[in-house]
Amino acid sequence: MSYLPLVIQLVSGLVGGNVLGTRLKNLNLGPVGNSIAGLLGGGIGGQLLASLAGGSGGMDVGTILESIAGGAIGGGALTAATAGLKQFFAKPT
Repeated sequence: MSYLPLVIQLVSGLVGGNVLGTRLKNLNLGPVGNSIAGLLGGGIGGQLLASLAGGSGGMDVGTILESIAGGAIGGGALTAATAGLKQFFAKPT
């Protein structure tokens, strides 16, 4: 079992969460919050996409691109969902 796809997914998720947070200010959780949500989302999203795609488990170009895409999309999605929940439950000022 190779851990390289998981590492790629985690790093892609970290990047995806931070890019989303800096581009969409209303969904920004701060650098640490974006990074944590991005890491978790990248791991979850990347593993979900890998299981749905039914990859061979090898380290070909398709698997690497799948890990990057799944991690980045998962990281951005979990960051957005976390920020949305934070805003929903925040006390109005």
